[in-house]
Amino acid sequence: MDEKGLPGRLPERDRPWVMRTYAGHSSAAATNALFRRNLAKGQTGLSVAFDLPTQTGYDPDHELAVGEVGRVGVPVAHLGDMRALFDGIPLARMNTSMTINAPAMWLLALYGTVATEQGWTASMLAGTTQNDIIKEYLSRGTHIFPPAASLRLTADVVAHALDVMPRWNPVNICSYHLQEAGATPVQEVGFALATAVAVLDAVRDCGQVPAERMGDVVQRLSFFVNAGVRFVEEVAKMRAFGVLWDEITRDRYGVTDPKQRRFRYGVQVNSLGLTEAQPENNIQRIVLEMLGVTLSRDARARAVQLPAWNEALGLPRPWDQQWSLRMQQVLAYESDLLEYPDLFAGSHVMTALVDGLVAGARTELEKVLEMGGVVAAVETGYLKSALVASLAQRRHRMEVGSDVVVGVNRFTETEPSPLTATGAEAIEQVDPAVEADAAIAVRRWRAERDAAAVDAALARLQADAASTTNLMPATLACVRAGVTTGEWAGALRQVFGEYRAPTGLTAAAAAGADPGLAAVRQRVVATARDLGAGRLRLLVGKPGLDGHSNGAEQIAVRARDAGFEVIYQGIRLTAGQIVAAAVEEDVDLVGLSVLSGSHLAAVPAVLDGLRAAGRGDLPVVVGGIIPAPDAEQLRAAGVARVFTPRDFALTGVVDELVTVIREANGLT
Repeated sequence: MDEKGLPGRLPERDRPWVMRTYAGHSSAAATNALFRRNLAKGQTGLSVAFDLPTQTGYDPDHELAVGEVGRVGVPVAHLGDMRALFDGIPLARMNTSMTINAPAMWLLALYGTVATEQGWTASMLAGTTQNDIIKEYLSRGTHIFPPAASLRLTADVVAHALDVMPRWNPVNICSYHLQEAGATPVQEVGFALATAVAVLDAVRDCGQVPAERMGDVVQRLSFFVNAGVRFVEEVAKMRAFGVLWDEITRDRYGVTDPKQRRFRYGVQVNSLGLTEAQPENNIQRIVLEMLGVTLSRDARARAVQLPAWNEALGLPRPWDQQWSLRMQQVLAYESDLLEYPDLFAGSHVMTALVDGLVAGARTELEKVLEMGGVVAAVETGYLKSALVASLAQRRHRMEVGSDVVVGVNRFTETEPSPLTATGAEAIEQVDPAVEADAAIAVRRWRAERDAAAVDAALARLQADAASTTNLMPATLACVRAGVTTGEWAGALRQVFGEYRAPTGLTAAAAAGADPGLAAVRQRVVATARDLGAGRLRLLVGKPGLDGHSNGAEQIAVRARDAGFEVIYQGIRLTAGQIVAAAVEEDVDLVGLSVLSGSHLAAVPAVLDGLRAAGRGDLPVVVGGIIPAPDAEQLRAAGVARVFTPRDFALTGVVDELVTVIREANGLT
């Protein structure tokens, strides 16, 4: 019998998913060159990573942008940068995903304008703006405006795309970072669907979309999910998502067409689950995680982007991204995965798993809706507290070994890796001159434009923001006038205000039955007594624009459980604000958390500030994704300890914090 005629095979292979790599760094020109190389290697879509100043609405020459420009993505400050980013790339032939949230409207306006300049119409463009602001308050921290104003911007983008960009996904509900922030599969599904309900309600109630077009809105709303290494559970999670999405869109919004109710999603597998220890193990983790979103044909991702093996070490190189792209291509083109119908149809095991996840997620969704919806659940701190508590429990399981992480808490014996051997350049290096060049370039851009046109465009934007007018036309006018990212966001800040989200620490769970915590508590009490203080005081600081606060929050929770008084003011602080808090609170130790790669700029600024304030004696420790040579520089600059993801045992870290305080105060 011909192999292709075997029973159970599809008459034709299923089409492969869109294959992407998440890319962007240094400058628009450098990222454009990377895009071109990746497309030439068979990548079938683009996924744009923007740097933190762009994501949070600042220009490269802003105080908060110091050390952050071009670090975790590409800086895009104005129309000229967007032109350079897509120079020579025909946008109507691309499927482009842009990971941008608070300023999603702005970046979409820039993208659409460049496409128009290339000769395309907006109706030809296909792709996605993430544009899910809710999870920013809970996990990534790149929000700008309060929730209600942010949802208004989202609804405006949806309404605009419905009329002008019918092939574009204007919002991509993102459960990816919920999982990284601690969400269980049940919480991930429940909280993400609560966000989707909030977005659809905002669109339905904004008065811009007729009721009969809600099916079109639902059809263009997509999801972006995380896939962890428990890939059987991940398959069930994606099937559960589809069951509940079909139910919600049919019953709550009256969508009758099953095709419009289809659960559409893209995925990046779990980056924060990758390890610094034995990083070669990350390859098999990535492959297994990819299987979780591709094995089930009825719940298969339509777009996949994979991290690189070395993302726990720093910025991946083009070769590393190529390796991840080749993983997708081997699965799609060499294996027989796409030749079969759904492999899990009729499986009693999978059905039971899905039913359990559906029931649990429905309960979580109903709880959030009873609170008044996801915005209320954000503002009261319920969602953030739930995630911090879940992550604390996950960390505890890893520390005691009930959750095994190969190479980290079991099977730690290892041979030297040729991938990270001394002398090997294991990560991409960002030229420090990139930031200075970007600051000069944005000032030159401002000097060469028509100032009167800029002022008029910004005045119109603010006037429209104060009304209920859709803000996309005013935003497009700002793009054409040469307004910058920082100016657009700054104008809206004046109307909407800024927002500081709850930290979620107050209700976080304790470490559980950690046998070492009692001894650390005794050291904390003894050290406070030796210093003549009531309690040891720890300031946890997040300098710069890095909003990934999971690590800082978990250290804060464990230190509090050990008896420290913890001062944690949340994310996005200047060095001056951290120094002022350290002095005013009279703390015993400052702990800085930096995951964006800006540590060589952010940490010395705090050290210099403490010396200028007369507190150069105050010990400072740092945690983050910090390569060994950078750690040596930080220690030479005066940092007492440097912690990296390799230091996963939090009670041991807190014990070391006590040692640092004792050493700084001359205690034996």
